[in-house]
Amino acid sequence: MSGIVIVGAGQAGASLAAKLRALGYTGPVTLIGEEPVPPYQRPPLSKAYLLGEMELERLYLRAPAFWADQNVTLRLGARATAIDPAARTITVDGEALPYDQLALTTGSRPRTLPAAIGGALGNVFTVRTLADIDRMAPLMRDGGRAVIVGGGYIGLEAAAVAAKLGLKVTVIEAAPRILQRVASPETSAYFRALHAAHGVTILEGTGLDRLLGETHVTGARLSDGREIPADLVIVGIGILPNSELAEAAGLAIENGIRTDEQGRTSDPHIWAAGDCASFPHLGGRIRLESVGNAIDQAELVAENMLGAGKAYEAKPWFWSDQYDCKLQIAGLNMGYDRIVTRPGEAGATSFWYYQGDRLLAVDAMNDSRAYMIGKRLIEAGKSPAPAVIADPATDLKALLKA
Repeated sequence: MSGIVIVGAGQAGASLAAKLRALGYTGPVTLIGEEPVPPYQRPPLSKAYLLGEMELERLYLRAPAFWADQNVTLRLGARATAIDPAARTITVDGEALPYDQLALTTGSRPRTLPAAIGGALGNVFTVRTLADIDRMAPLMRDGGRAVIVGGGYIGLEAAAVAAKLGLKVTVIEAAPRILQRVASPETSAYFRALHAAHGVTILEGTGLDRLLGETHVTGARLSDGREIPADLVIVGIGILPNSELAEAAGLAIENGIRTDEQGRTSDPHIWAAGDCASFPHLGGRIRLESVGNAIDQAELVAENMLGAGKAYEAKPWFWSDQYDCKLQIAGLNMGYDRIVTRPGEAGATSFWYYQGDRLLAVDAMNDSRAYMIGKRLIEAGKSPAPAVIADPATDLKALLKA
């Protein structure tokens, strides 16, 4: 029996393997990961781990003994290079492994700066892997100078950690405002003010001409000709789905590996979940880059690999930690045309996204109550009137019963 092979040992791959065993699957399970360490959490890497507040062992999704106890074969530091759908084999480090079913949880990778503008210089980092953070950590010291390229959540989280560690931080954002692609002007303004209060310089509407230095980065020249000194540069300009392995095997690709509502690819024996997978959603097709999606989608795929036949219904949620602010996001704000601001207690606030009278999403800053109720309202398809949400006297919990 060839069993199930899972390519990608991140959150989705680990969740899928564990779920298969929890569901009683007794056949062989092989989990293949390119990194030489067991499956681990990524979100704390650039926050608690980089700050020295979390040890390596606490990053692991499961104790290393779990995989042996569950009879899951870990192939770490291993690279899958080709799939032969007809033979049902996958080549890993030159060896052809047979499979009955294959799951692709290959995740995503950060976009990088071109070498022609200095992207290959030393001390230029992306934030994705344990190795990235371990290389970056020695430079994150008091008095250092950090330039962050990109004012999305990854860039802003990196800026917050660098500022907390005592570095002089400058964020460069080519768009007219930070978070422009993912959040409202109100949310952008909130975080712009938060970073300014911690001494971070944010340059919006400012492009990068090139990074300076011969072997290691020494600064950044901006599109307006200014030059900023830098001891390190962190690049946070988005991610790309790792779909090349699937594409080379002839699988359908559409902003990632295209799947049906159950997580099956265009090959009936191959499935996909997590950052790399695009799936049907509300009459369209989306790809979600979040821990919540990686877990939920992977666990559903595990069920469907065993014959459940369930459709995936995404319930999007995200979060970002910056300084003492915890941002929690429920829903997807695509297509919003109105923002309703709701003040909370002790400086908390939330922004509610509407399209006409329909509630789409909520950004809650240090307001877990607004987040939880907003999430439940969205999932239930309920849309309280904007004026009701804006009224501080409204009992949000009562809206769930309306």
